[in-house]
Amino acid sequence: MDQTVRVYVPATVPLLGLLRETGELAARHAHAVTPSLREWYAEGDEEELEYVAFTRAAQAALQLLRHDPKAPRRRVVISADVPAGSLVREEVELGSSDVVLAQPVPLRAVAAIHVDSASAGDDVAAAADVVEEALAGDPDAQFTVDSAEDHELEWYAPDELGDLL
Repeated sequence: MDQTVRVYVPATVPLLGLLRETGELAARHAHAVTPSLREWYAEGDEEELEYVAFTRAAQAALQLLRHDPKAPRRRVVISADVPAGSLVREEVELGSSDVVLAQPVPLRAVAAIHVDSASAGDDVAAAADVVEEALAGDPDAQFTVDSAEDHELEWYAPDELGDLL
């Protein structure tokens, strides 16, 4: 049996709707604890490495929001356990948590759904507007993104998806 890997898939509220309707999430990019991430954070334990991958997925959700102005301004991260063989390995820089999903993530693989509370909306909206600039090294933009990251995402079980939407 193929070993599973926990991946953190950046998403938006409309993508959660598609997950509910179709039973799968057709995402291509996710974050996980990769060999490159382990090597970079040699002192980090498993929980710390998982948190780094999760946080990077939350930041990637900001990028999705920037490109979907109609989506509610709430970051979404879907934690899922997928077969290790379903991840496409690419040459990446040291410390990267990026993974490519070779196939859609089925709802049955979802372990948890993480979503910003409505109270984070203003900070998340501001961060989505400048996330690309922050990634390019703009310190003011990074400060704005950090303000959004001060909000903890709320945890939902997969069977709460209908209620969440």
